Parts: sequence; C-alpha cells; structure tokens
Amino acid sequence: MCGIVGILNNKECSQQDSLRSIARAMMEKIHHRGPDASGSIDHDYGVLGHKRLSIIDLEHGHQPMVSADNRYALIFNGEIYNYIELRIELQQKGVVFSTFSDTEVLLNALIVYGKGAIPKLNGMFAFCFLDKLSGDWILCRDHFGIKPLYYVSLHDQLYFSSEIKSFQAIPDFRSEINKNGLNQYFTFQFCLGKNTLFRGVNKVEPGTFLTGSGSTIHKSTTYWTTDYHSDETHTENYFLEKLGFLLKDSARLQIRSDVPLGAYLSGGLDSSLVSTLASVIVKDNIPLFTGKFLEGVEYDETHFARDVCDRVKGEMHEVAPSANDFVDHLPRIMSIMDEPVAGPGVFPQYMVSREASKYVKVVLGGQGGDEIFGGYARYLVGYLEQALKANITGVNDEGGSAVDLASLIPNLPLLRQYKPMLSNFWKNGLFDSMESRYFRLVDRSPDLENILSADAYACFDRESVFSDFKQIFNDINSDSYVNKMTNFDLKTLLPALLHVEDRVSMAASIESRVPLLDPRIVDLVSSVPPSIKFDGGGSKSLLRKAAKNILPISVLKRKDKMGFPVPLNEWMRSGPVRDFVMDTLTSQKSIERGIYKKEVLKNAGSYSGVGARQLWGMLSLELWHQSYIDRKMG
Repeated sequence: MCGIVGILNNKECSQQDSLRSIARAMMEKIHHRGPDASGSIDHDYGVLGHKRLSIIDLEHGHQPMVSADNRYALIFNGEIYNYIELRIELQQKGVVFSTFSDTEVLLNALIVYGKGAIPKLNGMFAFCFLDKLSGDWILCRDHFGIKPLYYVSLHDQLYFSSEIKSFQAIPDFRSEINKNGLNQYFTFQFCLGKNTLFRGVNKVEPGTFLTGSGSTIHKSTTYWTTDYHSDETHTENYFLEKLGFLLKDSARLQIRSDVPLGAYLSGGLDSSLVSTLASVIVKDNIPLFTGKFLEGVEYDETHFARDVCDRVKGEMHEVAPSANDFVDHLPRIMSIMDEPVAGPGVFPQYMVSREASKYVKVVLGGQGGDEIFGGYARYLVGYLEQALKANITGVNDEGGSAVDLASLIPNLPLLRQYKPMLSNFWKNGLFDSMESRYFRLVDRSPDLENILSADAYACFDRESVFSDFKQIFNDINSDSYVNKMTNFDLKTLLPALLHVEDRVSMAASIESRVPLLDPRIVDLVSSVPPSIKFDGGGSKSLLRKAAKNILPISVLKRKDKMGFPVPLNEWMRSGPVRDFVMDTLTSQKSIERGIYKKEVLKNAGSYSGVGARQLWGMLSLELWHQSYIDRKMG
C-alpha cells in the first residue's frame, strides 16, 4: 500500500527543476500513505514520485521501478494478489526476475502484454506505466475503485495523485467548488462518475484506464464492468458451490503478506465471513478488531463479534469511542478525507483503524457484501412496490427477471423498523418508473428547499442530477429491478464507501483489503438469476446460504442491520458534541457561505426541520470547507 504522484508533460518542457520541486511537495502531502520509503525519478516527460508502505518483499520492490533496459517506469499503489501466478506465466515467456515483489511482476506484465495485462490482474491498484522513450503512458484504477487516483490538467501539465490534497502543492492550483459535484453531494452525499467536489479535479473511474502521451489524455477505456446476463442453465446448488470456492480462494490470495495481518470484525455477516475464512487459512489466532458505543445496546454488536472470535479462537481488540473522541478527531478526519463523506460511520472506522495499527500492517474487511449480494433494506422496499405494481397492473416490465410477490411475504417483517420511511416513500410517485422510484429511495435531499438558502437552492438543478443518476442506473444489460439497484450502488455508493476505507486505513499507515471484492465473485453473482439471488427479498440470501456451515448460528440468523451507527442523536442533546456542532455550523464563516438558511444553522441543535442525516451533511460540508477551501491543507 502506497501513495503515488506524477507530473506528465511534453518533451520540450523547460521547467524540469521546478517540476521536481513540485513533485517532492506533492509527495509530502501524502507521507502518511507510505512512511517506510520514498523515491522519485525525472525524465523527458515529467516526474514520477512514490511513497511506500512495505507489505510484500520488504527489502526490494522500491519504486519508481524501471525496466532493465531503462525504457519503462512504473509507480504503483496497491497489491496484485495473483502476482505469484502471473510471475510463473511470465517466467515461461522468458522473463527473468530480480525481486519477489508484485511491483516487478506488474511492470513486466505491462511490458510483455501492454494494455492486455490489465484484465489479467486480480487486486486493488492504481498505477502509472510510462514509456520513457515515447512519452506514452497508462493511468489505471482497479475494478471497484478500492485504490484512488485523481488527475488535473494545468498549464500544459497533467498532474495525478492518490489524494487530492497533493494538488495544493501546485502553485497555480485553486481549491474551488465544482457546482455539479455539489449538487450531487446535496442529493447523495457523494459525487457520481469522475466528478469530485473540486473544480477541475477528476477521478479515474473504477474499472477504467486512461491512455495518453506527454500531457495529453487520448482515451478513457473501461476494461471491466458487471455483466448481468442471467445464467438460467444452472441450479442454486451449482452457484453456491462455485461461490464457496471463490470466497475461499479470494481469502487465500488476499492473506499473502510479509507483515502481520488481522481483520475487522463488526459481527455482521460480511466481516464475520471474511474473518473466519482468513483465520482458517492462516491457521493462527489472528487479531480481530471491533468497535462499539457505550450509549446503548442499539450501538453495540460486539456480542455477535465475540461469537465469531470464540469460534476461530481469535484475539479480540475492542474500542469504544466517546463523545469527546468525536470532537477531538473529527476535524482531522475530514481533512484526511479530501471530500465530505456519506455518514458519520467514518468516525468509528477511523478509531478502529488506529487501534489496528498498533498490532498489524494489513487488515481484511467485509466491504462490498451489501452491494454485491443485495444487503440493503431499500432493495426489499423497492422490490415490494415493483412486485405489487406487476400484480395490480398486470404489466411485468422485468421480463423473466421478476421475483415472485408471494416469496417476499416471509421477509416483510424485516421492514418493521422502516415504517416511517415506507410511509414517506409511498405517499408520492407510487408505481412510477424504476429509475424514478429508486432515485427517491437514495435521494437525501427531498426537503432541500427547506434548508438551503434561496440563492443556493436556485442553483440546485435536480433535473441535471436525475439525468446523471438515470444514465448510470439504466446502463446495464438487464431488465431486473434488483440488478439495476445493486448495479447503481456498486458503481456509486461502493466507491464512496471504499474512499472512506482507503483514507482511514492510510491515515493509520495500514493496508485494508476487501476479499469479497474479487471480480470473479462479482462476475458469478451478477450471472445468478434474480429469483435465486434475491430469493424472497431476504438480505444477502445467497451469501447466507454459502456461509451456513462456516459462521455461528447467531450471526446467520441476525435480522437487524446496524452498520456501525453513531449515537449522534444522543450526543446532540447536550455536551461536547452539541457544543462542537453548533460552534461549527453557526460560525461567522459558515453563515457567510450562504449555503444554508441562517435560521436552519442556528436551530440545527434542536433538529428544527433538520434530520440527523441532513445534520451530518451540513457538518461534513462545513468541515470540508474549513480544511480545503479556507486554507491550504497540511
């Protein structure tokens, strides 16, 4: 795990000394990503820089890595999990290796196969591969966006980095708001596609690589995406057997490490499965890290985590963050994040990562299970309406992909705690188009007119945001509603969650790996017919069946879904969190920004017209302004 920066320019550039200085400053901005080593090279077409957190082949694998003939150079952030298999394949083609690092394997794979090497990779990665002779390059990001990669063009140079904060080392870079990105943030609390909240700063999208020469981007190519062609020829048992093998094989690949390894364990299905598989393969009592809040049982699922820990004979490490911790750490967390984030769960994740860093340098987590296997309650809400519509109107717009209404009935009690949401959801737009209905389910701005200032609301273009949403939602070769819902979340929400995973782990200088996000697993599950994958609308039905002989019955039978909730409501009644939030939102600068109505900011503590989710959105955005717009980042 590392951090990369680069400046790409045309050969005739006369600013080489200046660019070297800028690249060094960019590297310092992301020192936390790679405290073990650093390196850089300059060449006719710019500068490449690297900060290293050593995980594999600790003595070698330093970067930038240059080919034996000095023609090609590589900087790389992440891990290639199947590097041993690729190494053997390349050796059979006559390639001679001088290290045991995955970096050297990736460099030689790109030399031998060119762009054709990318589909062979199983891992999490962001890299730049440069032909120093021609100036041609590839900028690439992994299938799911586990590792970040941003770029910006300024004055005939193309700058790229693992984190946006690097760009503030560029003399002419200005931290200014991207209005389209802000509209998307108001709606979803994250940005879609290649958008960021910074004007002129773009992301390399997941499953995509850019090609170019010098400072010019020639093309963006999608090398992997989910294919929802339904496999109707096989039975559920076939899919379960294949899924079971892939889960174990992904864990086998991702425990490869030359440093101590542990796992996050919330007590939910996903992290419990990952922790158990890793423990079985390692055959050792690996450290397991969990968190809770002391404000009530609704904020504590550690009893489920202990059931798993006891089963695998792991070493449990618990943290219980307090209200004072929230106040002490949140400004730094938001500075680390680069952009505002969707939900206060970033705070406990950060605290657990800090604890894990005391014991290990690699931690496995369960991210991705909800988006792959259908784990959010809103899928059942959305599909219940879809099934009702088909039965009442007699119109089935899903073809053979429909899930039977009768099969949903046993799981409807799961929605008992969502009665207010159901009431609000069904009061408007009942039986609208799929995209309109799902947009309402994920829209976090239905009352935006009540909290934004008149000027800010006048700039809010909901139709443009809906158009962007619809393009992603319908960009799928399936008529299935559940496939459209999960695919949208896989392409948008999941990268936002992985953004948090990356930043909190890197802030603690540890590497976070996510075994459920193996492209082979996603390819398999996306081919499973909806009637099997979403059987009865049950949360992650297929994954539960695959894990039935692996996990404790207490975890398998869980009906609640917590997702590391933060007791923000309780903390806002009185005490340090309330004082901190009100001081932040009612500061002179916050009011002068003119984004939110003054009376809303001043009454935020009483929840007068402001829900918990909106309150977090306001707080997160204001802290981001303070770190990124009001001053240079440290």
